[in-house]
Amino acid sequence: MIATICRKAHFNAAHRLHNPQWSDEKNLEVFGKCNSPHYHGHNFDLEVRIRGEVNPDTGFVMDLAVLGDLIKVEIEDRFDHKNLNEDCPEFEGILPSTEHFVKIIYDLLKPKLKVDQQLHISLHETQKNSAEYGDW
Repeated sequence: MIATICRKAHFNAAHRLHNPQWSDEKNLEVFGKCNSPHYHGHNFDLEVRIRGEVNPDTGFVMDLAVLGDLIKVEIEDRFDHKNLNEDCPEFEGILPSTEHFVKIIYDLLKPKLKVDQQLHISLHETQKNSAEYGDW
């Protein structure tokens, strides 16, 4: 039997969208208020979905408490109340857009799963804006 589980998390982080190869005018035109030189923050909502075989002995795809601990250590502790541009080497050389962020989260969690488990990440930057990345 194949099933999908979901664990949600919440954290806060700041960033600035700024392409150093562009003029200040072009950065402001493309990124608007997200280009503020003083950064700006978001209350991120994260959804981690894992699809896989249900273990007949436990009834679990994965123990949700174990998944919660994994998200806390790998994501929340790493990014909560951080400036993504300044504090997080994962963003060195790339813009800290939600699209890049969701892929970074995927890359941090995927190696921690069983080989046959699929992973899908949804990252909500605001109630209206989100990005998704994953195996399906």
